[in-house]
Amino acid sequence: MNNSIINLTNVTKRFKVGDGEFTALKNINLNFKKGEFAGFVGPSGSGKTTLLNIIGSLDTPTEGQALVMEKDIANLSHQESALLRNHHIGFIFQVYNLLPVYTVYENVEFALLLQNHTKAERHKMVMEALDWVGLTDLAHKKPDRISGGEGQRVAIARAMVKRPEILIADEPTANLDAANAHIILKMMKQLNEELNTTFLFSTHDEKVMNYMERIVHLRDGEVENDRIIVAEKYK
Repeated sequence: MNNSIINLTNVTKRFKVGDGEFTALKNINLNFKKGEFAGFVGPSGSGKTTLLNIIGSLDTPTEGQALVMEKDIANLSHQESALLRNHHIGFIFQVYNLLPVYTVYENVEFALLLQNHTKAERHKMVMEALDWVGLTDLAHKKPDRISGGEGQRVAIARAMVKRPEILIADEPTANLDAANAHIILKMMKQLNEELNTTFLFSTHDEKVMNYMERIVHLRDGEVENDRIIVAEKYK
């Protein structure tokens, strides 16, 4: 398996559109190792989100094989897919999706409720995750009492609290100004290095691209370019 945590072999995805079909992905062949900080870049409709959804076990390929943590996504039951996501994959989206009736602490703890942890263990893990993103002092505030940048930091804490092997971030800076975007990206890069989590982004944002160590360009559902970046660190 050449040390990869994600292995995509001839992955193709088609969607029914009326009486025909739309091919969103065509014969994608990619491998990602543990600890990579990589992203999918390309115009709208290039297949970025579809590919992330397959890797995140939210969807399955029409053809080909997607192995994530050595599990064949197409052969997983709904329960097995849910277990993979609950224990091994974190998600960050451009919309923070925080539950408004719960506190910051409760929003982060929510990711742990389906796992077999005691209340004391959950408390330790939540406070550690909030410390990672510098928000321990906001633990008891509701989402409507914090800023947009702080909301995205809560979303990162919620995604990372279970220490997932893979973190999927779909346009995570789209609703942030430049200053907050850089704060968020530096936090994610630090977590990537400290926890050796594989980060996979979908983005149009050049600020995000400046932090990536590998960029996969997609166009019309195909890999146009796949390159390792050796760049000036984190402008």
